[in-house]
Amino acid sequence: MTLPDRRGPLSPQSGPLPPAAHALAARLHAALAGHWPGVDAAAPGEPPPPPPAYRAAPAPPELRPGRAELIVEASDGAALQAALNSDADAVVLDFDDTFAPTRANVTAAYRALPAALASPLPLLARPRALYALADGLTFGGEPARAALCDLAALLTAVPGRVPHLYLPKLDTVAQAQAWAAALRAAEDHLNLEPGTLRVCLQIETWPGLLAADRLLSELRAWAYGLNAGRWDYVFSLVKTLGPAWAGPLPPRGALGMDVGAMRAYAEVLAAVCRARGAQAVGGTAALSPDPQDPAPALAAVQADKAREAAQGFVGAWAGHPDLIGAVRAGLAHPAPGVPAAPVTPARLRALPDPGPLDPAEVADTAELALAVFRAWFAGQGVIVRAGRLEDTATAELARALLGQWVGVEAPLQDGTHLTPDAYLDLRRRLAPDHERASRLLDHLVLSPTPPAYFPREAQRLGLCELGLYGPGRRAPGGSP
Repeated sequence: MTLPDRRGPLSPQSGPLPPAAHALAARLHAALAGHWPGVDAAAPGEPPPPPPAYRAAPAPPELRPGRAELIVEASDGAALQAALNSDADAVVLDFDDTFAPTRANVTAAYRALPAALASPLPLLARPRALYALADGLTFGGEPARAALCDLAALLTAVPGRVPHLYLPKLDTVAQAQAWAAALRAAEDHLNLEPGTLRVCLQIETWPGLLAADRLLSELRAWAYGLNAGRWDYVFSLVKTLGPAWAGPLPPRGALGMDVGAMRAYAEVLAAVCRARGAQAVGGTAALSPDPQDPAPALAAVQADKAREAAQGFVGAWAGHPDLIGAVRAGLAHPAPGVPAAPVTPARLRALPDPGPLDPAEVADTAELALAVFRAWFAGQGVIVRAGRLEDTATAELARALLGQWVGVEAPLQDGTHLTPDAYLDLRRRLAPDHERASRLLDHLVLSPTPPAYFPREAQRLGLCELGLYGPGRRAPGGSP
């Protein structure tokens, strides 16, 4: 199918939101006005009490087991058109990890929604996380929450047709309750029967994993499954546990899903889903196959999805159209089962000791973060680098690893240590001090405690050309 030009008039008061979406966004912000202190509070150190017995909502019938869902950045018209013409079992429109939220990108993404929703393919969408604030908009005198603006645009683009949703970066019960209030208010505003909407929760943070059963319970009227966001989860693991770790945590290459802690993470998700009648949806296949020799990448993806299938996952994401077949094949042919040990706190923390770090790997980690930050500032949320699709999630992991290594002054294989000065020497070899990507990375790596998410920090530092509050303005509570 070809996406037509749907550039209808936009109200200057509503920014990129069409009038119907603006009205729903206003309703959602009013309904959630009392939730924001809890949403923005730090996650508690201990998991919440377990919920009473419950069952998850039924999965939408078109989301059949064994499916490959193709994720596409929401403002990339060419990629979206290719996705809608692909043989994917479903398409996921992404406003989160692969999305750079410039005003132009947000406007383009919202304008593409009517045509996307006209496709016969099942459509899902991932709005931005609850922490993100929206460009130039206020409701009730407070900055708008991007998640609610995205939700409003998604649910009003085509009357009577709504996509299913992925809810990202859930940490706490308060955040799940805020999403429940939003879904309830949206259904009421749109005259939908309660429980009409369907969502899958992304369990991609350490606090979220510890609370996974309770989060699913809070959203059980709408939630049909849990999704494994592996790189966001590893980032959260490093950010949460890293400051108290005695030595350096391993680099990304040693944090695959075959590592004990990562297997335990996947087993927790699958176990909660089995107990509650929910679907477990696997992570993203994020390789970019070499056109001259695609076999190694396709084999790696198929093996990864076969492992997930053996653990109980019934679907997964493909980050590239060429990976759809490998994802589907892996899910259809589970790997031989490996007896699962009981999941204990010790297993969830069972990360390997990397020993002295390879200086080349440390430099590559810094280069990855800088490359993604540069692209993000330029309005591009995902890049291809060394045969992999890199986005904000992998950049977050890279900067968190650098921060943890600097914090413990990690030993390097050349006999030196990654002190703060050594980090700055390395970064200056890669990028000048005045570059926005450099300023952002230095702030993230050298902060005494790991900042939560880099997009919010970029806003607070005034590094975004448009920012979320217009040129030259900082987010509330920001610092120079």
